[in-house]
Amino acid sequence: MSTSTDQHEQGIWLTQEAYDRLKAELDALVAGRPAMSAEINARREEGDLKENGGYHAAKDEQGKQEARIRQLTDLLRKAQVGAAPTTADRAATGTVITIRFQGDDETEKFLLGSREIAGTTDLTVYSPESALGAAILGAEPGATVTYQAPNGRGITVEVVGIEPFHP
Repeated sequence: MSTSTDQHEQGIWLTQEAYDRLKAELDALVAGRPAMSAEINARREEGDLKENGGYHAAKDEQGKQEARIRQLTDLLRKAQVGAAPTTADRAATGTVITIRFQGDDETEKFLLGSREIAGTTDLTVYSPESALGAAILGAEPGATVTYQAPNGRGITVEVVGIEPFHP
């Protein structure tokens, strides 16, 4: 049986607003392909390609645009678009997590979801694929989890609270 939260864990969860913004960016990049090709052709006509900085800059820009097109296409294909879960009893994409780092009295609150949502909320966004996100995925309030930082050190956090995301 599939629950609302299970659906959010199967793909990259995006709000409708984030999906629409990313789709518009993709459409603009695809629409700009002919202009980019024309720019490269114009720079190619300037002469010797070994010393043609404008040509190389245009080719680099084209490569960046094509990479972003591939990234957006893949992300939108995998996206689970819709509202965040209405209830939250364990850490899942689309939930707001409050944690406390071991040895620290302060708590930190963040949204567990695609970094592409960051433009639509004031909350910090952690991806479920990040070290912290992967460690807390499925955890319930009161759970203590340890994850490995990039420097190899283990970091322990306590999941203090979980609530649904309200954009």
